[in-house]
Parts: sequence; structure tokens; C-alpha cells
Amino acid sequence: MTPSILEKYAEIVGWDVIDQLHQLVVPLKDIKVVHVNSTKKGGGVAEILNKLVPLKRELGIDASWEVIEGNQEFFKCTKSFHNALQGNRVDIPKTLLEEYERVNLENADRLRGILTDADIVFIHDPQPAPLLRSFPERKGKWIWRCHIDASHPYRPIWKYLREFIKDYDASIFSLSAFAQPLPHTEFLIAPSIDPLSEKNIDIDPAEVESIVSGLGIDLSRPIMAQISRYDFFKDPVGVVRAYRLTKKFVPDLQLVLAGGEATDDPEAQAVLDEVNIAAEGDKDIHILLLPSDAHRTINALQRASDIVLQKSTKEGFGLTVTEAMWKGKPVIGGDTGGIRIQVVNHQTGFLVSTPEGAALRARYLLFHRHLLEEMGEKARNFVRENFLLTRHLREYLTTMVSILHAKGDRIELE
Repeated sequence: MTPSILEKYAEIVGWDVIDQLHQLVVPLKDIKVVHVNSTKKGGGVAEILNKLVPLKRELGIDASWEVIEGNQEFFKCTKSFHNALQGNRVDIPKTLLEEYERVNLENADRLRGILTDADIVFIHDPQPAPLLRSFPERKGKWIWRCHIDASHPYRPIWKYLREFIKDYDASIFSLSAFAQPLPHTEFLIAPSIDPLSEKNIDIDPAEVESIVSGLGIDLSRPIMAQISRYDFFKDPVGVVRAYRLTKKFVPDLQLVLAGGEATDDPEAQAVLDEVNIAAEGDKDIHILLLPSDAHRTINALQRASDIVLQKSTKEGFGLTVTEAMWKGKPVIGGDTGGIRIQVVNHQTGFLVSTPEGAALRARYLLFHRHLLEEMGEKARNFVRENFLLTRHLREYLTTMVSILHAKGDRIELE
């Protein structure tokens, strides 16, 4: 008999964790829960929902996942929201804001039958935030889930978005530092990875070699890699600089930059163009544009890498950090956002602020292989204890129990 998904997780996290999930879901049996975001593929939100929703169903919750539809102008506007929430001064034309609101009205009409009767609706990030206003007759509780580092948002844009968000029943942020004052209950839930996914399961070394060598990468030489979307905040050009500085001391070093495009990110091509210019035709720099379903390829690249970077300047969480740590790799990460709660400096990796700092740490690890392995083992254990999907699901369940039994008191804020 084929084991259930939860039975498979029990082999990794233990049966006591699974039993706790079954206990938590008792008051939630048969409720209708809907998640709404802006894309089915590309980016950490889609990856999480792709696993979280089926697990909720297996526990007896009527869970579903809907995606709003938008045009180029809509996604141009929401990308600007993303940049503004992460601190960039972005002045968005009124025409784009009007298109943003119009697209949400259209989606509200399309989703009305699904969302009106839901017991709990999770709205992910700014893209579908205005939907709430179109559902004055809603039955259930609505929760806005922010996956972005909103610790220091550009105030005019936050003020605009806050008008849509303040009437939700609750909000969820990844870290306390990201939370903004709102007149309702706020929860903290860090993201997670799925250890059973194609991207994270153990794969045979022979398969790793076949996949990586097939991409033109030499496994007999050291590999530095950043696996991440092509996004200015991921600083791939800074990674190229760190590689060049490291290569002065490790002449046979190779660099792999591998990422794909999220369907809701119109800036990816511009970033990719800058990376190609920075690479200057260096045959040891491998710039890969992978399809959204290249999970096993990403798995193999992370396992084959000696050094894994995530040199973000802003980062809501950084699931690529978690993935690499789960594979026993210490990560050299940007000293920002969610990376800080994963990379314990000098223990599970290193936190850096500059390409020079990243190069210094990369060189140190490459010349001290025993420490690289020790830190990698600590990194894997840290993920097992804190950032697997079962912990994420437990916190979602406790949030749902809490919100369904809340008295509905609201806080008056200026």
C-alpha cells in the first residue's frame, strides 16, 4: 500500500510531529479554505502553496488555490509595489494604479462564487490585496499574507496599499521586523521547504554528475553557485564580482548562476542582460535560464556546488538558502531579511554585505574543507528543526484556529 504524504514526512520529522498536526486540525475539519496569489509557477510563494494546499486536504480541510489574472500593465504596477515595499523610492503613475484596481475588480467577479462562501481566505502579497473590498457579503475571515521584506517601505506606496489591507481580519508576516502597524491581529510565520519535493529529495551522485556535466560544468573543479531568480535585489552582478575576487586565489573556480523567470516579474530580462554584460564572455561563468519545472536540475546543481551564495540586498525569506542548507551546504548570504534567521553567522554559513566579504568567506571555506563540511552538517540540522513544511503547516493550522475563534475586536490606529 502506497504511504500517504504525511506518512512519508513521518520518516523525516517523526510521528510525534504528524500526530500533533492531526490534533490541531480537529476543530478545522471540513472548513473551506482558499488561497489566492498571482502565479502558479516561479518564486517561493507558488512553491509553498503547491505543497501546502494538498497537505491541508489530506488532513481533511477543503483547501483550494486560485490565481488572479492580469496584464502587462498590472504586473508592472505590482512589481513596483514589491520594490517599494523593500525600500526603493518608486513613484507609480496614477494610470497604473487605476489598472491595478480595475484588474482586481475583474478578478473579484470571476472568483465571487469561490471566495464568498469560504471560511478562511488567504490573500498573498499586494497583487490581489484589493479583492477584499469587492466582498462586503463575505462569510468567512480574510487574512493578508505578506512574503516581502516590508521593514522599511517607501511610505507613499505603503500608505496606498494599507487602505486595502487594514480591513482584513488578520495579517501574516515572515518576521517581526517586516510587520507594519495595522488595526488587526498580526501573526508571524516563516516560510519552509518541502523535503520530499523533486528539488530537495536525495538523488544519486551518478545522477548529479550526469545532470551537471550535461550543462557543461566540470565537476572535477570547484563550483560557486547562486540559484535564484534574476532580480536586482538578488545582486547577481555582485556575485560575479565575488567570483572574480575569489578566482584570484582559486584559479580553477567556476561560477554557476541559475534561475528562471516568474510569470509576474517583468524585470527579469533586464537583470539577465546586466549579468551577461558583467560576465564578459568568461567561459567559467555558466549563466542558466531554467524552466519553472527544472526542480531536479536545481537539486543537482546545489548538491554539486562547493560554495552556495545568496547575496541578496533585500530578501523576504530566501527559500534557496533553505534548500542549499538542507543539502548540507553552508551558505554565504546577504546580511538582510529572512537570510539572517537561517544563516547563523560562523555556524551554518556566513553573513556578508559586499562582494569583497563574500569572496573572503568563499576563499576561507575552499581552503578549510573540514570546516565547510562541519558547517554544512549544522546547516542541515538547523533546517530540519526549523524550516520544513510540517512546521509551516502547524503554524498555519494554529493561525486558523485562532482567527476562527477570535472575538473580532479591532485596534484603533492613527
